[in-house]
Amino acid sequence: MRSLKTPPRPLSGFEIVVIIHTGVFLVGTTWAFGGNTAAVRPPLALWGSLGALITVAAIVGDKRVTQISLRPLKLLWPLALFNALVLLGALTPLLREIATSAGSFLTTVPVSPWRPASAEPDLARRALWLFDAMYLACFNLILVIRHRRALRGLLLLAGGNALALSIFGTIQKLLGFKGLYFGLYPWPNDSFFASFFYHNHWGAFIVLMSAVALALVRHYGERPDGRDFFHTPAFAGMVAVLLFAITVPLSGSRSCFLLLAVLLGGAFLAWTKRLVRQRRSFGESVGPPLLGAGIAILLAIAGIWYLAGEVVISRMAKTEEQVAVMRQRGDIGGRNILYEDTLRMARDRPWFGWGMASYPHVFWFYNTQEPNPQDHLPVFYHDAHSDWLQSLAEHGLVGSALLALCALVPLSAVPRTDLRSPIVRYLFAGCGLLLLYAWIEFPFGNVAVVLSWWFCFFIAVRYAQLGSKFHRGVVESAAPAPTP
Repeated sequence: MRSLKTPPRPLSGFEIVVIIHTGVFLVGTTWAFGGNTAAVRPPLALWGSLGALITVAAIVGDKRVTQISLRPLKLLWPLALFNALVLLGALTPLLREIATSAGSFLTTVPVSPWRPASAEPDLARRALWLFDAMYLACFNLILVIRHRRALRGLLLLAGGNALALSIFGTIQKLLGFKGLYFGLYPWPNDSFFASFFYHNHWGAFIVLMSAVALALVRHYGERPDGRDFFHTPAFAGMVAVLLFAITVPLSGSRSCFLLLAVLLGGAFLAWTKRLVRQRRSFGESVGPPLLGAGIAILLAIAGIWYLAGEVVISRMAKTEEQVAVMRQRGDIGGRNILYEDTLRMARDRPWFGWGMASYPHVFWFYNTQEPNPQDHLPVFYHDAHSDWLQSLAEHGLVGSALLALCALVPLSAVPRTDLRSPIVRYLFAGCGLLLLYAWIEFPFGNVAVVLSWWFCFFIAVRYAQLGSKFHRGVVESAAPAPTP
């Protein structure tokens, strides 16, 4: 075993390449409208696809990867089967265009529900390309990275990028611009924030980034490096979390504000429990620090109300109006009809679905929403407002199961005993909250949120694996000295 005072070895060339590739991918996607315009998706997919080349180059060119780290490739079998399912379905179109004297329209093609098919084969292949690019770019983190400090560096980059977006979005909102990038891209309503078109997508992104910030606060706050708290990255992380908490209600996202409250509340309870146990072990009073924390929380709430109070009041009024309509109708309104129609769509092709990216094109045939009584325009849905239901409609039971296995199989490679790191726990908590949120919303309808989710997920998996090696005594070049 090398001396614990020996400086850590430098990162390998392949690690540096993976860090740059993944970091640029994440930052670029978040600033490019969250990846949610047709114009930016091909360049993003091209950049992300370099991840596959990096994987091959690392395996061929790095003996340590070849000898030690090929086992993670066995975790890719769900992704391979998912690709096979989507590409096989793209060979059989489910929609065809019929031309008449009055114009052209689409109609469905009868295909056995036991046979994979796709309503829009070209869109399915393009959506699969982007999904693979994001997945493999993040998967490289567990294939190539062997230093935990490299993973922390990526988390610092992600948190700093989210902080810059938050400042940009707050200034943009407070100055009253009616479009993204200080009005350069007008938007018909006020649901945008920063570079994101939809406030609930921004909120989902910030929930993940808040988990990142809390993980770093916990890590650097506990590290005994001789500096006081206010001169460590932990203090900067707390400031970032406060600003993140301001942007969510300022954006108008009610549901994500509740998610963030759950995350922050859980973090505060964990901190309180740890503080009480620590101070009692030294025979010290727990009153002063708890009082200080209470005052800090009140000041934070006051700051949020000062900046976002008007938005909060307007959204509360909207909520009351929606609840009153639901009580009058005896159900959850249009969302209830939307879910029922989506389930009917899924039941017609239960095993393999209608194909990737097919929902907005097929749902026309199942939509039973009445036209708007004011303008008599039909109600159109591009998303099911439930990623779980939309996955069933597009991929069926088989495809949805393979998507779930794309996360569950890598997760199974991490024993439960190796989840001791607060970085691992907070990242998994953020990912878990978004999965729960996806039952009633469509956070994964945003490219930046999908990429950020896989980014946090695979960093958590790899950090746990490297921590496992360290705690079992297999001290790698990257492993920091153990704390007392």
